[in-house]
Amino acid sequence: MKPAENKSLEQAIESAIVLSWADLMRGAQTGLIHVEYGFAPTGTLDYLKVLSSIGRGHWLVACEYWMSADTSHSIGIRFENGYESEGLACILEFLMQHQNSFTVPPNLGWQGLLQISTPSEGERAVAAISVNEAIHNSVSLLAQPALA
Repeated sequence: MKPAENKSLEQAIESAIVLSWADLMRGAQTGLIHVEYGFAPTGTLDYLKVLSSIGRGHWLVACEYWMSADTSHSIGIRFENGYESEGLACILEFLMQHQNSFTVPPNLGWQGLLQISTPSEGERAVAAISVNEAIHNSVSLLAQPALA
C-alpha cells in the first residue's frame, strides 16, 4: 500500500488536534497542545499522548492511544483528567489503525513531539478539509485491489 500523496501522519494528527481544539482547550481562548509519540520495533507508531496546557506550564494529559497492550495500559484510546472528544477518538483510531497509508515520521531512536498553538479560524477550516481528504484518500487506497 502506498502512502497518501504528500500526506504525512504528523500532518494528519495535527489536523485532528486542530479540529478538536475546543474539546481540548475546555473553553479557553488560547493554549498549547503537545502530541508526544513513540515507535514500535517495527518502525510504526506505537503510541500517541496528547497533553493540553491552558495555563502557564501546567500540562494535563488529555488522551493516549496505544497500539499494543501493557500492564499499565490497554490497546486503543483512553481519555484522562475529564477530557472527552468523540470526534478526536474516531479520527485517532482511524489514523493509528491505517498509519501505513501515510508517510510515517522517521524513527530516529527517540520520541517525536508535535507542538500546536492556538489555531486561527482559517487553520480550523483547512484542518477539517485535511482530515476529510486524509480519510477519503486512505479509504480509497484500502479499497484498491492488491497487485500480484
